[in-house]
Amino acid sequence: MTVATAESCTGGLLGDALTDVPGSSGYYLGGVVAYADGAKASLLGVGAEVLAAHGAVSAQAARAMAEGVRTRLGADLAVAVTGIAGPGGATADKPVGLVYLAVAGPGDTEVHRRRWAGTRAENKDASAAAALDLLHARAARVAAAGRGADPDRILGPDDPRQR
Repeated sequence: MTVATAESCTGGLLGDALTDVPGSSGYYLGGVVAYADGAKASLLGVGAEVLAAHGAVSAQAARAMAEGVRTRLGADLAVAVTGIAGPGGATADKPVGLVYLAVAGPGDTEVHRRRWAGTRAENKDASAAAALDLLHARAARVAAAGRGADPDRILGPDDPRQR
């Protein structure tokens, strides 16, 4: 089973965490850190209509990011995160600490909304950890469906970032 990542507010923390696991070259294909809207559009295929109607920090953008990187890198699973780490960049509708996480895989893409209340670094770390948790859970469901995935191979059973 192969994995790809699409990151915005975490700035590469997902790719770093995945490659900290020995043997990660056997499943991690790569990732895209797309911070600017233009990069999300050109590198991940996030549509201009999605960005205009919902913004880069939205469930729709997270879904498009995950699906885009999965398609572009040919991965079995892809995880994406977009949000507002802080301390600036917030609006009334999108406060600091708001993140959207998406995992694309066989059959569908699931999107989750989270809100953290920490510092910029804490919000980034919490977002990366939550994304890895979702990826691990999705890999476990794929494995249970008999598709041959070993979720512990992706993060390692004792990796603290998967919790």
